[in-house]
Amino acid sequence: MIVFTVLTGLGLGLMATIGLGLGGQGTLFGWIAVPVTMVITAAGGAASLGHLGRPDRAWRAFTQWRSSWLSREAVLMLAAMSVFFVYACLWLLLDLRLAVLGWLVAALAIATIYSTAMIYAQLRTVPRWSGTPTPWLFLALGSAGGLIANGALAGLTGTSGPGWWVLAALIIAAGTSIWWTQQAAGARRNLNGSTMETATGLTGRGEVRMLEPPHTGTNYLLREMAYQVGRARAFRLRQIGALLGFILPLVLVLISFGLGGWVLVLALLCHVAGVLALRWLFFAEAEHVQALYYGMR
Repeated sequence: MIVFTVLTGLGLGLMATIGLGLGGQGTLFGWIAVPVTMVITAAGGAASLGHLGRPDRAWRAFTQWRSSWLSREAVLMLAAMSVFFVYACLWLLLDLRLAVLGWLVAALAIATIYSTAMIYAQLRTVPRWSGTPTPWLFLALGSAGGLIANGALAGLTGTSGPGWWVLAALIIAAGTSIWWTQQAAGARRNLNGSTMETATGLTGRGEVRMLEPPHTGTNYLLREMAYQVGRARAFRLRQIGALLGFILPLVLVLISFGLGGWVLVLALLCHVAGVLALRWLFFAEAEHVQALYYGMR
């Protein structure tokens, strides 16, 4: 899920920037940027199959779009890639870059990133996701990654990149990440009002203490939603995420204004590594309120 959310956010962000006409232009840029966009997005989608118990039934994800954000994400991603393919064919084969079709590509790509975020933001049982600006975080990181990738490809093909758009997107992404982290800390303390007493239904009878665990073995909840991350480890990973994800890319973007867009290749590598570290914490620090039933305060 870490690889899936990071790669699809990057690929769809790049797709949106191309559809909006930001950054690289030219035929050479298109022949390189289009395959890279499709490969990154498809690789992210393929990575999502890794968490399914029955990958052969993944097609069923497309049938519940009326009620499931996961299904909406699948439908929108397929639609975004399909429309982008048509847009790219017209552009590269007929030299016809339709602005209306490009805007549709961007809208579908952004909607897909939003749907991915809502898979987690809708879960009220995980306050770190539902009580925080999770959709804004995913959208900000996707936009920043897409613009950096656009600039890197533009630099490699000798065309002008998004320029100051990259710098602005990185600053916004860094601010959104700080905002999300602060909100997550508050959500962790609050847990939406849940306590061990409410989890067991024994409110008004004093403090509840565990006599024995509910069962002797482990389960999916304890592995995925009640994972304990050491403070020192979490702090170090946040430092790595901030340094690689935002600080170094910002410095490299400024350097690229003098040395050329190829420097953004290094910025992109740093940014992706930093986002991977932060996304690991996003999942590892998720605290399902049901964990209270297991004696975790």
